[in-house]
Amino acid sequence: MTNETVDKSPATGILSDADVWTTGPDGEQIPNYDATFPDINEGQVVHGQVVRVDKDEVLVDIGYKSEGVIPVSELSIRRSVNPEDEVKLGDEIDALVLTKEDADGRLILSKKRARFELAWKAIESAAESGEPVTGRVIEVVKGGLILDLGVRGFLPASLVDIRRVQDLDEFLGQELRCKVIELNRSRNNVVLSRRAVLEDERKEMRQAILDRLSPGDVVEGQISNIVDFGAFVDLDGMDGLIHISELSWSHVNHPSEVLEIGQDVKVKVLDIDRERQRISLGLKQTQSDPWQQVVEAYNESDVVQGKVTKVVTFGAFVEILPGVEGLVHISELAQHHVENPREVVSQGDVVNVKIIEVDADRRRLSLSLKRVEDADEVQPRADGEPLETPAPPQIDLSDDVFSEERTGEEATAEELAEEPATDAAAEATPEPEGESTPEIPAAEPEIPPDQADQSIEADAVDPEHQGPGDSEGHAPYQPDEAEPQPE
Repeated sequence: MTNETVDKSPATGILSDADVWTTGPDGEQIPNYDATFPDINEGQVVHGQVVRVDKDEVLVDIGYKSEGVIPVSELSIRRSVNPEDEVKLGDEIDALVLTKEDADGRLILSKKRARFELAWKAIESAAESGEPVTGRVIEVVKGGLILDLGVRGFLPASLVDIRRVQDLDEFLGQELRCKVIELNRSRNNVVLSRRAVLEDERKEMRQAILDRLSPGDVVEGQISNIVDFGAFVDLDGMDGLIHISELSWSHVNHPSEVLEIGQDVKVKVLDIDRERQRISLGLKQTQSDPWQQVVEAYNESDVVQGKVTKVVTFGAFVEILPGVEGLVHISELAQHHVENPREVVSQGDVVNVKIIEVDADRRRLSLSLKRVEDADEVQPRADGEPLETPAPPQIDLSDDVFSEERTGEEATAEELAEEPATDAAAEATPEPEGESTPEIPAAEPEIPPDQADQSIEADAVDPEHQGPGDSEGHAPYQPDEAEPQPE
C-alpha cells in the first residue's frame, strides 16, 4: 500500500464553482460539502494539528469532516507514556489512518505508525548508504539497549562501545549515533552498532598512531581489558596487546595478578603490524632485568640465599631474586643418594645454595645444595632485601636406607631394650599342673654400667616399649593370654 501525505486544502487553495455546488434531487443547486474535505484512505499518512490532549487520547484536526482520534497506545513506541509528554496543543504532527470510520463514526489515527513508516524509509536509506542514524535510548534490556528511531532499534551491549561497557544504565536517555547492521521489515527488526561509528571516527587516529610509533618506543597507556593470554592497553585511540609472557620477569599465572583494568602503565613497543594494525607491547622491558643484577652481583662458587618455588622429580627450583630461578639438580641436593627431592626440600623452604654455573645468554642458573659448607659466607641479596634464617634440610629416608650400617652400640641398646619385655612374658607363662616347685626369686642379671646407661637412654627414646619399672612407675606389660607349655 502506497503511503502519502494529504493536505487540508487542494494544491491551488481555490475550489471552482462546480466543486462547491452540486445538483440536488429536485434539480436545485445545493452546496457540495463533501468536495471541501480531503480524500483519505486507510493506510495513508495525513498531516494535522493537535486540538485537544486527554489522558487516554489526542484529537487532531486534519481538515476532515470530523477530528481524528489518536488513542494513547498509538502515540509512541514507548510503553506507558503520558500524552502530554508526547504532544502539545497546536503541535503539527503526521498520523496514519487506521480506520476511516469506526463503530462510533470516529476517524482513528496513529502517530507512532506514521512515524514508523517515515522512519523506516530513512532507516532503509541509511542502511544502503552506510550513513549513521540517531536515536534516543529509551530502555535498557537484557543484552543491550533499545533506541527510539521511530522504530524500536536494538543495540547489543557488545556494540555499544569499542570496549565492553559494564553499566548500560548510564546511556539511558542519551542520543546515540549508530550504524544499521541488520534490517528485517517482516519482523520489524533493526539491529544497530555504535561501535562501528566510533571505529570509523578513530580510524584516522589509529593510522596516525601507527605512523608515529616505532619498535623500541616507550609509551604510556591505560589497561582497557584483561584476558587469559594477556592485557590490552589503550594508547589514546588504539589498543595494543601485552602478552602474558611479557608482563613480568617472573612467572605469571594470570594477568590479573599483575594488572587491573583502568591502571596507568608505561610499556615498550615490541612490534608493529601495520597491515593488520596491531601493536605488540611489553611491560617487563620497562623494569630492571633481574638477570642483569645476577650477572653484576654474583659469581660462580658464591653462596646465595633463595626460596624453593617448585619441587619436581629431577630436582628443585630455587628463586634467588624475583624473576630469577635456578635449578638444584637431584644429584646436588645431598651427599647421599636421594630417591625423591621432597625428602630433602619442600616448596617454600628458605635455603642457602652455591652457584655452580651461570649461563647469561640462555638465562639459566645451576645451583647446588650439597656443596654448601658451614664456613661459606652467604652473599648479600642483590635487591637489598635482608637475609632469612634457612630451614634445616628434611632428610626423610626410608627404614632400610641405613639397615646395614648400624653401629654396635645401637644394636646393643636395642637388645637391652627388648630383654625386659622377654623376661616379663616368661614370668607370665603358667607352669604345668602336678608339679609344685617352690618359687625361687630369679636373680637379676648384672648389667655393666655403660650398658645400663644405654638401656635408660633406650627407654627414654621409646617410652611405649619400656620394661618393668618404667620411668612412670607403671606395671610391666602383661599379655592377654599366656602360651601353654607342653607337658
